[in-house]
Amino acid sequence: MSLPTDPIVETTTSTVEAYAANRANWDDRATVHVGSAAYDVDGFVADPGRISSVIHADMAILAPHLEGERASAERPLRGLNVCHLQCHIGTDTLSMARLGGRVTGVDLSPGSLAIARDLATRCAIDARWVESEVTEAASAVGETFDHVHTSIGTICWVQDLDAWARAIAALLRPGGTFFFRDQHPALAAMDDMVTDDVRLGNRYWPLPPGRAFTYSGGITYTDGDHSTITATRNYEWPHPVSQILQALLDAGLSLVAVGEHESLPWQALPVMVPGEGSDADGYVLPAPWREQLPVALSVVARKPA
Repeated sequence: MSLPTDPIVETTTSTVEAYAANRANWDDRATVHVGSAAYDVDGFVADPGRISSVIHADMAILAPHLEGERASAERPLRGLNVCHLQCHIGTDTLSMARLGGRVTGVDLSPGSLAIARDLATRCAIDARWVESEVTEAASAVGETFDHVHTSIGTICWVQDLDAWARAIAALLRPGGTFFFRDQHPALAAMDDMVTDDVRLGNRYWPLPPGRAFTYSGGITYTDGDHSTITATRNYEWPHPVSQILQALLDAGLSLVAVGEHESLPWQALPVMVPGEGSDADGYVLPAPWREQLPVALSVVARKPA
């Protein structure tokens, strides 16, 4: 989820340096998000039936492909051990617990995980939280799962997609299911600084090894006091559809479903507008662009039994 205030430039950097900068930035963002109206943490705690809009949309795609013990439409994850990668402050992870899953959340940001732990306690939900960069998650977590989940604003922060897919495969039990949903790579290639048009402006293809896009962004995607974000440096990497799918295939997973969608939970381009009806929780492109460009990509994959 790019939110640049300075121009995005391509640079040479080590993965260690890039991830350290991103970790510090997400620590700062977490302090804004926990107090924001967008996350409404107090409302989430007060309503045991509340499911985040992200997980609500994910389940509409994923649920038909799940095989949980005693699963139902109301609790599609019942009986499943679930690992949520890049879980941030935990509202989506705990939403999956409310849908019946036994959840483990993984994130590289210790500040985010501290908030997630407190939120789980306030919600009286038993959850495990593990600090790890996503490509190292399998060794950090040390167990396998029926379902691995990662959704919305995640893949751009991962440099090595092959290592990402191998980690997912290592986290899955035989027969386990993986779910991914995020901004469509074609949308990410559009210029997000243009306010009245949709046109190409960013790279679609992967960057050469050792290269990343960087920008300084002292803002985030929610309301709140952005002045507390002092670690403003970000590093991101583009990943085309072919690279995402091939990485999962090369890791030994089988594709179950691939989808392209009309809505996202955030305003990725200035021309996007709040959706209506089934898209009420997200943003869509207005006509004529809505009929010309997908804004989200989803993948359901499975580890062979």
